[in-house]
Amino acid sequence: MRFSLALPMLPPDRLLPLAQAAEAAGWDAVTLPESVFYPEEVSADYPYTSDGKRFWAADAPFVDPWVAIPAIAATTERLMLGTNVTKLTLRHPLLMAKTVGSTAAMFPGRIELGVGLSWIPEEFAWLDQEMSNRGARLNEQIDVMRAVLAGGWVEHHGRFYDFDRLRMDPAPDPAVRLHVGGHSDAGIKRSLRRGDGWIGAQCDLDAIADITDRLRELRAEIGDDALVPADRFEVKLTPIVAPTTEAMEEVEAMGVTEVITSPWYFYPGDPDDPIAQLDSVTRFGDEVITPMSARGTTETP
Repeated sequence: MRFSLALPMLPPDRLLPLAQAAEAAGWDAVTLPESVFYPEEVSADYPYTSDGKRFWAADAPFVDPWVAIPAIAATTERLMLGTNVTKLTLRHPLLMAKTVGSTAAMFPGRIELGVGLSWIPEEFAWLDQEMSNRGARLNEQIDVMRAVLAGGWVEHHGRFYDFDRLRMDPAPDPAVRLHVGGHSDAGIKRSLRRGDGWIGAQCDLDAIADITDRLRELRAEIGDDALVPADRFEVKLTPIVAPTTEAMEEVEAMGVTEVITSPWYFYPGDPDDPIAQLDSVTRFGDEVITPMSARGTTETP
């Protein structure tokens, strides 16, 4: 199991110190969410709270992940860096591919991409994107990005995007792993057909069991249309469980391959205090990541 430190809604000056602390404490990755802007009024419910209300403040800081990721990569040595998630349906896939590919070429083997739909009608309306066809567009966007990021000459003539032969250099090597979000059956099928894995939001144990059961059932349904075999398919989410090895082992046994978490929400103290945040990153490393990493090791006589 991998562990990814989530860096949501943080002042810009905290991102690099927290990422550096995570690397020192043995974390595998850092993940950043995206919010383009905060509409004062929204015409849809937030899908991941019981009352449909947004849980973050209007002035909560969201640094653009594709600004933060290169900065973090330049000041760390081994952390994987990705998004949970980039709202791909708000952008042209060629421009997004250029950003991701350039970053991955500069930091080989350390960049991955999580993509999703976005739920906010105002984002689509004010960014001049169509919301009603977002699922079909996301399918095609992923196909376009995979093709151009693979390198060489590419042309594409689809329903939403049309271009003649082009190439986009530098092409990243190794390839960028792409994880697809969405808790609906359509989103899960998209992740199986087009992704290296599925990436989700906060889940309790019942929700994890539901997701992993549906991943198995829908994989059986689509059969050979799955992009990667089950033993290489990644399942990434934020489990709402205690920060203990026992809880993480239970989550792992259910089929989760990567835990994405902000540990300061699971320990006593002020979760907004910068010292408490740094301490929680180290504590989680000492109490969870290190012992789990040591499983199965033996001392050399």
